[in-house]
Amino acid sequence: MNALFLCLFLSSAAILLALSPENFLIGILDGASKSATVSFSLIATYSVWLGLMQVWEDSGVSRAVSKLLRPLASKLFKTKDEEALNAVCMNLSVNLLGIAGAATPYGIKAANLLDKTENAEYSSAMFFVLNATSIQLIPTSIVGVRAAMHSLAPADVIFPTLLTTAFSTVLGVFLTWLFLRPKRKSQASLYTPILKTKQAGTQ
Repeated sequence: MNALFLCLFLSSAAILLALSPENFLIGILDGASKSATVSFSLIATYSVWLGLMQVWEDSGVSRAVSKLLRPLASKLFKTKDEEALNAVCMNLSVNLLGIAGAATPYGIKAANLLDKTENAEYSSAMFFVLNATSIQLIPTSIVGVRAAMHSLAPADVIFPTLLTTAFSTVLGVFLTWLFLRPKRKSQASLYTPILKTKQAGTQ
């Protein structure tokens, strides 16, 4: 990824130097200034939401939300592991607010725990899909970036984002369930030990 960004920067710099060398330094300084503005705005946004998440966790709200989501998560991920489900629910609840950075620690913990469950392949794939699509009730990061860039209506993206992420999440969950769902044992395989016992008894 670093090599890719380096190639993009070098090619863009070469083109700018060839076409408009007098704007090269101005463009670099302007880009640096805008990136600093966006970074400070996101720091403020994340600080507010992370502080709120800490209050929720200390007051027990996050545990209540996690408990509310746990039955659905248990069916969706096909596991009864309480620790894994708790990490998954925390990750999903933070992602709903569009704070990807805050969801990362819970995501890493959930991924490691799901790898040890009985349906690890399916559970891990479902978790990856939900994190990649992730329904966004409030796209906090995007709204923060738009506000930092002086958008007249930074929150206008909330409803379109909700619709698109809901569609992508439902489609992703369905396809994961369709192609990777755990296989149920057939009746033949269930009765095989009984048949073998009867055959052994008749011999």
